[in-house]
Amino acid sequence: MLGVLNFSQFLPILVLAPWAGGASDRFNRRNLLFVTQSVAIVLSGGLGLLARLHLAPTSVVIADAVALGIVSAFSAPAQQALIPSLVSKDEVPTAVALNSMTFNLARAVGPAAAALTVKYLGIPAAFGINALSYAIFIAALVYIGHQEQELADRSVGHVRASIDILRRRPQLVVFLVIVAAVGFASDPVNTLAPAWANAFGREDTFAGFIIGAFGAGAVTAGFVVAGRVGGSRRRMFSTLLLLGGGMVAFSVTPWLPLALPILFVAGFGYLASNTHATSRLQLGVEPSERGRIMALWSVAFLGLRPFASLVDGAIAGVFGVRVAGVVLALPALGCAVWMALRARTRGWGPSREALPPEG
Repeated sequence: MLGVLNFSQFLPILVLAPWAGGASDRFNRRNLLFVTQSVAIVLSGGLGLLARLHLAPTSVVIADAVALGIVSAFSAPAQQALIPSLVSKDEVPTAVALNSMTFNLARAVGPAAAALTVKYLGIPAAFGINALSYAIFIAALVYIGHQEQELADRSVGHVRASIDILRRRPQLVVFLVIVAAVGFASDPVNTLAPAWANAFGREDTFAGFIIGAFGAGAVTAGFVVAGRVGGSRRRMFSTLLLLGGGMVAFSVTPWLPLALPILFVAGFGYLASNTHATSRLQLGVEPSERGRIMALWSVAFLGLRPFASLVDGAIAGVFGVRVAGVVLALPALGCAVWMALRARTRGWGPSREALPPEG
């Protein structure tokens, strides 16, 4: 049922991407985020109330997860597309890196904080605190104030508009593939963390240290790569190799004292690769198209997560968690090899794929 719950939460992101991205480009993103975060408060706080009243069976929890997934589908592109409007063009990579760093920090700290909250305060309180987090986001929207936005043409269909962007800028597909490969390579650490702990002869609770080592590398990368646009094949090759090679090395290493530093390196490569690719997607389209391209980003990074979890869980169940870690790292290594092959004919310097559109 946990697998069904996870799938239910992220499926709307995959299905609704064209419409969610179109909404982000056709309506004021700040106002759209006000609406989605307000709905999220009701859904999360309401589930906490139902849990308190013992009126939250499995069906209600799954229905709430689907509803929150719909909210995420519409809020994620708007959140990502809003970032470049808060800073100058030269500062976009820094903003993307800091955003990625905080996202991964929350992903590392959030589950541990939730576990402590459930243990000492109870499940209803955990949902109440989660609802409060959305209220904090709304307060941030109030703080930044109104943001000017060039709205997209509403006469073009949502799906057609998304396809047109990739047809005019096919180079962006490269970065979407990299984002998806990065997500697949990192999934075993998060989905199979307790199994990794067992593989090293530790209890399930040691999973927090494994996730923490990966997250520490990611946070470090957030500071190191901030302000650097991933415009060179050399940089993309290096960070993808750190991620893919690091995950393979971690998977085959039997010694925990060596495995954790290697996982730190893999986490560094993970965030650096994702930041470079996301920066290029942000800068590779016009401001009025950022919502749609970031909706495709949310599909590559978030919408495919349930399928990555199913794949590495299935592989781990049959062949073991170490094999799963190696297999899920192969797409990232494949992207690194592709960058190296392109560099043989086009050089290691700034790539044509990285250039923003004219005008």
